[in-house]
Amino acid sequence: MTIAIFLGSLLGAMAIGMPIAFALILCGIALMIHLDNFDAQIIATNIINGADSFPLMAVPFFMLAGEIMNAGGLSRRIVAFAMALVGHVRGGLGYVTVVAGCLLATVSGSAVADAAALSSLLVPMMVAAGHDRNRSGGLVAASGIIGPIIPPSIAFVLFGVAGGLSITKLFLAGIVPGLMLGAALVLAWWWMMRGESVVVQPRRSGRDVVRALIDGFWALMLPVIIIVGLKFGVFTPTEAAVVAAVYALLIATFVYREISPRGLYDVFLSAARTTGVIMFLVAASLVSAWLITVAELPAKLVELLSPFIDRPILLMALMMLAVLVIGGPMDMAPTILILTPILLPVVKEAGIDPIYFGVLFVINNAIGLITPPVGTVLNVVCGVSKISMDDLLKGVMPFLLAEIAVLCLLILFPPLVTVPLGWFLG
Repeated sequence: MTIAIFLGSLLGAMAIGMPIAFALILCGIALMIHLDNFDAQIIATNIINGADSFPLMAVPFFMLAGEIMNAGGLSRRIVAFAMALVGHVRGGLGYVTVVAGCLLATVSGSAVADAAALSSLLVPMMVAAGHDRNRSGGLVAASGIIGPIIPPSIAFVLFGVAGGLSITKLFLAGIVPGLMLGAALVLAWWWMMRGESVVVQPRRSGRDVVRALIDGFWALMLPVIIIVGLKFGVFTPTEAAVVAAVYALLIATFVYREISPRGLYDVFLSAARTTGVIMFLVAASLVSAWLITVAELPAKLVELLSPFIDRPILLMALMMLAVLVIGGPMDMAPTILILTPILLPVVKEAGIDPIYFGVLFVINNAIGLITPPVGTVLNVVCGVSKISMDDLLKGVMPFLLAEIAVLCLLILFPPLVTVPLGWFLG
């Protein structure tokens, strides 16, 4: 009955168009009434405490870093460097998209920011070279969702805070799976390019490659600073977010000099608006998370899934299937905040590594960003590239299947995540 009230109140509120943050609060109130424990003061206290977290300070700074990179020319220089490296290969612009997506993922942590940058820069070039517009947009969208996987990652910050896990370990565990997603997109693009007639970009000379490297050196140093700093414990993930934002600001204003004072104001305003939405979601989610614990929903879920507790691979497959279905109609942040306190106790009861689960959980939610009906990244690519949603869905489907195949591979072989994490941790 408790599970039915939780799901019914949450889904019912969302069905009538209530914003998800308010739906989470309403869901908490419904549970409190059901438990005969209604107290407005508890709701207010949990909302305030929900946003009062040091690790969550990483969210606004990573958002700001991504905005500065797009406005300050750092993203464009990263794409230019990828172009100099592989742009001359047959179908090279597609490989450029994937390489640039992996590089941008190491600095912004936001799928939306990466997809917007890639769409504006690469889709027109791919269409001009003779590539199908829908397929080009689909590849850009699929490359954009690598952003939440390779560190730094706002999604890992949210999951780590919601689950009480090490964000540094989550960051390091996401590196190899993120690169695997990139490799799967490269293979899918190569397969689809076999019979397509396109204009091949001229090979860049060694001097051009060196020039692109020098021009983009300061932009490319940012991921190195972040990953090395996290690996050797120079700074925490929250401090890494501050380093990323300050570094991007200094490079954009004093080295590349592409942000005016007015442009800087717009960048801060955009980052603040996006941060406000995310942080309110986090604050509201703590109300329902507290009631989930009080109502012992995780224990009830463990009881329901008890036949699968001793079969971790099957249990992971069932949970990932459920998350994949839920991730379609819901955005990434609310899905993480709602499901983490429910599923994590089940994961621990089954003896599954919570860090491993977190990586697959975030990958699954990232795939949801290119899955209808919501598909936040799809909407971004549609708006920037002027492609209809129906056409973009056709274009993204092969790459979506490739990324789901990687997810299935990680479910079947957990060492693909846990063994590289052990290497990074030394």
